[in-house]
Amino acid sequence: MAKRKFYDFGIRPAPEGENSPLELATLAKHLGYSGLALVPHSDKLIPENFLKSAEVDLEGFELLRGLELVEANPSKLHGLIGKFRKKVDILAVHGGSEKINRAAVENSKVDVLNHPFAEKGRGLNQVLAKAAGENDVAIGLSLSPLLYSRGFWRVRLLSAYRATLELARKYEVALLLSSDAASCFDLRAPREMAAFAQLFGMEEAEALEALSTVPDKILARKRLSAGSIRPGVEVLNNFEEGELL
Repeated sequence: MAKRKFYDFGIRPAPEGENSPLELATLAKHLGYSGLALVPHSDKLIPENFLKSAEVDLEGFELLRGLELVEANPSKLHGLIGKFRKKVDILAVHGGSEKINRAAVENSKVDVLNHPFAEKGRGLNQVLAKAAGENDVAIGLSLSPLLYSRGFWRVRLLSAYRATLELARKYEVALLLSSDAASCFDLRAPREMAAFAQLFGMEEAEALEALSTVPDKILARKRLSAGSIRPGVEVLNNFEEGELL
């Protein structure tokens, strides 16, 4: 039986986060991951040399380029999706409002809808879950908000995560677990992630699938296109300086 490959598709490297892609990738490999996706927010400045090859032996490890789109206007969001779809390996949308959540799950060019929960703890409903399943848009469950929230807000988040899990099961929606790490201190080993996910009702098998099978299926779709991902850390830079503000 082939060894399971684990991925974290929610990494915020410097300058948005505290550590470089190389530092994060090196630690992630040590923790047992096969790859990471760097997904800075689109409302942060991305310099021309943001993604560079790492001059270190990380054979068999994939460092993937990604982007999490932050936009409050659905029409503008669709424009950004079209603009950056071919420039990145992993395209995510930062959700929260119902209109942005809907725009994301109804667009098959989107890989992941992250942070679908508004401040009141509301996230997906049956209509959005069905659309996500039909369009192969995974729902990202980031563990960092749970780790760093306290009191009432943590209770509301746990409730929202449980509700999302129930909808995902009912409508066969792919769930993607990620750390949302902005530093090496935020990274967790795959088995730790799976154990933590059980707090909101995930079975161990479901959690491991959300860290392995789901990201691997997303990558499989990308490998069919031109400029597909190759093993190893490579130069992945199609951004122009100042392109994203």
